[in-house]
Amino acid sequence: MSRTLPCGVSSQTGVTMHAKAWHGAGCGQSMGRGRTSTAHTWMMRSPARTANLTRLTRPQMQARSAKKADALIFDCDGVIIESEGIHLQAYNATFRDFGLRIEGHSEDAVQWSEPFYEMLQNKIGGGKHKMRYYFEQEGWPASTKDDFSSPPATDAGKQALIDALQDHKTEAYKDIVGNQPIDPRPGVVELFDAARKDGLKVAVCSASTKIAVQYALQNVLGEDRFFSLDAFLAGDDVAEKKPNPAIYKEAAEKLGVDPSACLVIEDSAIGLEAALRAGMRCVITYTHQTASQSFAGAEAVVEDARKLPYTDLVEGKLSGVDDRV
Repeated sequence: MSRTLPCGVSSQTGVTMHAKAWHGAGCGQSMGRGRTSTAHTWMMRSPARTANLTRLTRPQMQARSAKKADALIFDCDGVIIESEGIHLQAYNATFRDFGLRIEGHSEDAVQWSEPFYEMLQNKIGGGKHKMRYYFEQEGWPASTKDDFSSPPATDAGKQALIDALQDHKTEAYKDIVGNQPIDPRPGVVELFDAARKDGLKVAVCSASTKIAVQYALQNVLGEDRFFSLDAFLAGDDVAEKKPNPAIYKEAAEKLGVDPSACLVIEDSAIGLEAALRAGMRCVITYTHQTASQSFAGAEAVVEDARKLPYTDLVEGKLSGVDDRV
């Protein structure tokens, strides 16, 4: 059966459904112990990245959000699915499979701890950028694989290693997602379906690798919802990652909607900054990893999407709500 693909989606999906099927309107580890190094300690002491934006008063936010949204845009990781732990598992599995070791470090192999990855996740957007940042801080590793048996010394060699690691990590992520039940975060499906029923454009913008996000979305939301998306953009589609606003500006263009009429649901300060710099409204559904961040400029800050009544949300009537206060 032929399908109309969401804007930005390749027809070469090769997806096999293994996860729990979702029905409704419109729907047909243990972490390895991390290393403690000078760079780690420095990053662990660093405050979580926050958007350098002026906090808006309630009247300012209400004035800014008075117009009903014409498009609803979801981030994926941390918004649609609680996936950061899965990404960490996939990174560490990849590092083990490559036998990565950094000269001068006593550990058997490169592994990221959960606290370290949380700090990294809230500082650097995009998987390749995370690994490059880490290796630039800690030293470039050698691998047990023949192609990377020595630490790369050239820019081309470093990029080749990063690309190989990212490809392997994507497959590891897909394997985890495809072989265990993963639920969407509470309230997300209801907002998705309400927006679709209301005639809003609906999109997903994620900093992760496109094939990994697409696989997760088809498994978690179901194929019907995924193929009903008006646009789908991932880290592969833009040169600059969040907090750069490029991905959201591109989404507005593909949707044919003015940025001021786009409403973004994010979970982090990095994502919030990207949305606001694109000229969009933004609400936050935070996770345990991002709960302590500053979300200055967000219309509403809540633990999950069940606290976002659809009509009030799209009409900007939740301005100033923060359930942490």
